[in-house]
Amino acid sequence: MRDLNRLLRPRSVAVVGGGAWCAAVIDQLERFGFDGAIWPVHPSAVMVAGHGAFPGLNDLPEPPDAVFIGVNRHATVEIVGNLARMGAGGAVCFASGFAEADAEDAMGVGLQDQLIAAAGGMPVLGPNCYGFINALDGALLWPDQHGCAPVPDGVAILTQSSNIAINLTMQQRALPVAYAVTCGNMAQTSQAQIAMALLEDTRVSAIGLHIEGFGNIAEWEALAAKAHAGGVALVALKVGASDQAQQATVSHTASLAGSDAGAQALLTRLGIARVHTLPDFVETLKLLHMYGRLEGASIASISCSGGEASLMADMAVGTSLHFPTLEPDQRDALRTALGPMVALSNPLDYHTYIWRDADAMARAWGAMTGDHIDMTLSVVDYPVADPSDWACATEAALQVRAETGRPFGVVSTLPELMPPATARQLMEGGVVPFCGLREALVAIEAAGQVGAPHPLPVCPPGSEGETMTLTEADAKAALAGFGIAIPGHHLGTAAEVAAAARNMTGPFAVKGVGLAHKTEAGAVHLNVAVEDVSNAVTGIATPQILIEEMVNEGVVELLIGITRDPAHGFVLTLGAGGIFTELLRDIRALLLPVREVDVLEALHALTCAPLIRGYRGKPAANIDAIVAAVMALQSYALAHRTTLSEVEVNPLICTPTRAVAVDALIQKGPDP
Repeated sequence: MRDLNRLLRPRSVAVVGGGAWCAAVIDQLERFGFDGAIWPVHPSAVMVAGHGAFPGLNDLPEPPDAVFIGVNRHATVEIVGNLARMGAGGAVCFASGFAEADAEDAMGVGLQDQLIAAAGGMPVLGPNCYGFINALDGALLWPDQHGCAPVPDGVAILTQSSNIAINLTMQQRALPVAYAVTCGNMAQTSQAQIAMALLEDTRVSAIGLHIEGFGNIAEWEALAAKAHAGGVALVALKVGASDQAQQATVSHTASLAGSDAGAQALLTRLGIARVHTLPDFVETLKLLHMYGRLEGASIASISCSGGEASLMADMAVGTSLHFPTLEPDQRDALRTALGPMVALSNPLDYHTYIWRDADAMARAWGAMTGDHIDMTLSVVDYPVADPSDWACATEAALQVRAETGRPFGVVSTLPELMPPATARQLMEGGVVPFCGLREALVAIEAAGQVGAPHPLPVCPPGSEGETMTLTEADAKAALAGFGIAIPGHHLGTAAEVAAAARNMTGPFAVKGVGLAHKTEAGAVHLNVAVEDVSNAVTGIATPQILIEEMVNEGVVELLIGITRDPAHGFVLTLGAGGIFTELLRDIRALLLPVREVDVLEALHALTCAPLIRGYRGKPAANIDAIVAAVMALQSYALAHRTTLSEVEVNPLICTPTRAVAVDALIQKGPDP
């Protein structure tokens, strides 16, 4: 792991180049109050941005800690090599035209390889990035405007996009940004490596990651482990799709898993919370900065409007958040504070009887907190004309936090109705100023998703190659060899199948062999009686036919499948199966390897879980048999991980006594 400390916390900065961007870096350093050395480097200029220039790197007083390279891409490679040889701390490569321009300029990839070689062990951010802002120490390499201000502690934000980084520093929501770091192409230094370095600064309270792709999964596993050990929460805004090679025309699993399933499964496995919008990103980071991970998902809400109370309750529907019923001591305290005219509930409409009495408001708001409440919210929309007119609400919130010590937030129904000055005042007093009801609920739910990373490393996928699709019969036979139960069956010609049926237990499933979509081709007949087998096989045109004993005592039908995802590993998909697979899309995705406890947790999270447990007097499925089937499927996948593209059982018919694979698909390359 490269040491990024000198680069991110420099005492001396060199700026190579004389253009407007380089002058802007020096200007921003001075505006930010940087008290270290600033050394412009230019071959002919005497002065750059008011500072005496050095003609070359070798003329500097000593090797610089951090260098902004603001010259063209070809000169950048040469300068990086010189800096590495002289022992500089690290560099930001501003120039573009490297690997990101490969589609238009094939030279870009080769040039990026040269840059990596030139840097050697010296850390490099980029190329094609703005650099970093360190608001803790007043240091930066940043060639544009930004909204950061000096802070004693705060969150770190990492992104490949310099423009998104600028926008995030400009937020007016009172989020203290300690570091803003862009990594551009990540030619040499990855996002995970940068985050690992930032974890070494104890002033960083949480880390927000705008992720386009993961790259080295082992680095992310190391980051997650280090963050969890240090008590620093990670939240991700993951965008884009992976390069997963889907073969959805053949299987349901690939279609359901999709390109994003692997990314979500990886983040969940790492204990990293995920959000999907920039406002949610900021609000979650505010909450994590203030309180860190929330232990649960119980919330309380108090407002002076029934409309806001019902809106809060409705917006939590479909999330993991819940509103616990008021405890007796809460009801007693609320009745004392509010009198007999208020109907007590959670969420609570406390009307306006005590408005402007900050002490009485604090007593009522404080009564909604408790050890069993993970976050209490007071809904307040400050008037635009004069926010100070509602200072009573701010005073009450600060008093509640000081007296109870419990997590507390003030939330505006609309983001723009939380004044920036008020937000800063609340943050300073330990109260989270949430901008928007929806954003607050997303942030609270995300803060509860932060957790310990999975103890097992992700299984890397094999190399992509040509695959073949096994017949259903061959696929079932292969899976049976790993312990998956399959129906009694016979494979043969139409005549052979008809003869075999007389010695089997009907009714039967009669299927053509070698078709990707048997149902659409009319090559599947179910519940066929012994005497009807001869008629059933006449309409099936495949040379071989599979006859199987029907499994009719099923409680629920499930899909279990594993697909190779080149970006993330092997994605295990569990979900409702049979005819409901595409209709319900009731699935959970995990990365291999999994433990039995992981499978159980995923099964219980399915919408169809009540069917598995026994619904309305129906018998329960044999959960142990289901878990055993999933683990057997994993065993097959891991044994063939170098060649497997996907394996699917759909449906897995789950009965009170067993779990039987009545259809199966395997796509894989030839074994070595």
